[in-house]
Formats: sequence, structure tokens, C-alpha cells
Amino acid sequence: MALNVVDILHGCKLFSSVPAGSFQKLAALAAVRNFRKGQLVFRENDPCPGVYVVGAGAVRVFKTGPGGKEHILHIVGPGETFAEVAAIGGFALPASAEAVSKTTAALLPTEGFRRLLHGDTELAQGMLLGLTLWVRHLVSLMEDIVLRDAAGRLARFLLDAQSNAQGLIKLPGLKRHVASHLNLTGETLSRTLRRMIDAELIAEHKNRGVELLNVKALRRVAEGNYPRL
Repeated sequence: MALNVVDILHGCKLFSSVPAGSFQKLAALAAVRNFRKGQLVFRENDPCPGVYVVGAGAVRVFKTGPGGKEHILHIVGPGETFAEVAAIGGFALPASAEAVSKTTAALLPTEGFRRLLHGDTELAQGMLLGLTLWVRHLVSLMEDIVLRDAAGRLARFLLDAQSNAQGLIKLPGLKRHVASHLNLTGETLSRTLRRMIDAELIAEHKNRGVELLNVKALRRVAEGNYPRL
């Protein structure tokens, strides 16, 4: 069954505190966009087309260095948004985005979205809470890179993914995308996954499916309170 804009927006964390009347205005503005696996959604420094809300699939948001090396800032899954800051601020896109699997998203065009924000105080107040949660998430990502080892970063990533998934966790895109997101090499990610499997903390299934076997122990790994893997 094809997703519509109401389905997609209802699952969005950014708009979870928006009142019903404001939500209806958002739904009237939005349009569904579909992307094939590997399709570029936009490029860094392009004008911002609007706020994207992922309904199904996954998108990687990444920066490209002067030498062409890419670093993934965020892997966006269902219920999450991207390009929201550029749309709200009215500036060019600070990063690129690419679908890592077949993806369906809702697009809230920049101009119409900004008009709604300026004219609807309740919408702006409701979104403010969602943005504070997003900033908190970014702080957690920085903590992972600076304070946690490879096992701690991966454990936190898997625990966060489980909170948004039903059943098995499906690693988004290629493992190298996950490695880049966690600021790890592909080899380090593979070794860390194997150690977690050997320790019976997780089980890896076909099609990149990961099952968390010992959530309590994984939480200890994420906090650095588990015997070194």
C-alpha cells in the first residue's frame, strides 16, 4: 500500500507536538517524493527545496572533503527529517543527500513551509520541541565520536536503531555507510560486529538483519562498563 503525506507526517518526530489544525496545514502543503536506491536527492550548496520527511527507506546525509572523501553525518530513517535547518533558516544546503535504499518521503517546500511558520505560532512552538530533541541527538553523536570506542559507538547505534524498529534491525545501506557515520573504518566495524556476535550480544541474519540478543549487556558496552570486546 502506497504511503500518503498524512501517513508520513503522522510518523514524524519533528511534528509530534504540532496541534491538529497546524498539522492539517502541513499535510495540505506536502507532496510525496520517491527515490530509487542510489539516487541523489540534492547536492551540498544547492538551494534548499524544503523539509524532507522519510516515510519508508533510508537516506544518507553526507559531506564531501576537498580530496573527495565522504563523511556521513546522519542516516535518516522513517519518522525522521532532513534539510529542515536549511529550510527554516533559508540558506543553501550544508550537505548532500542520497537514498541508500528505495525511499518514499514527503516534501514540504521551503517557501510554503516558511510562510506557515511565520503565520502559525502554535506550529512554530510545537516544532521547537522537536528541534531541541534533534540538537540533543547531535550532542549524543559528538559524545560517541569523542568519548566512546568502536564497540561503544556501535552498541549505541544498534540500541537507537532498535527503538525505531520492529523485530530485526536492518543496517541501512552498505556497511561502509554505517562505518562512516560512526567515524570508523570498514574493517573496524566488521571486527566489532564479529566480536559482538562471538560474545552472543547480537546475531546477524541475512539481508543485513541484526538481532539484539542481550540488550542489557549492550547498554553496558555503550556506557563503557562492559569487559573490553
